[in-house]
Amino acid sequence: MISDKLKNAILKELKLDDFKIEDETKANQIPGWDSLNHINVITAIEKDYGLRFKAIEVLKCKNIGDLQKLVDSKQNK
Repeated sequence: MISDKLKNAILKELKLDDFKIEDETKANQIPGWDSLNHINVITAIEKDYGLRFKAIEVLKCKNIGDLQKLVDSKQNK
């Protein structure tokens, strides 16, 4: 399940009022999340959570659910 914090970080960075984001949602299904904004979204998430991701970790994420799992795993270290 996607946390409100992660959803809000994504929506804020993409300047969206609301959008339904679920575990299976892929980045390219979210309005404004394209290759140019990808790094901005990831950087915003890192900043909000106080985390750093390795590029390979982000590349392995197939959907937002995977991204949530990555965030969760980093927070529990």
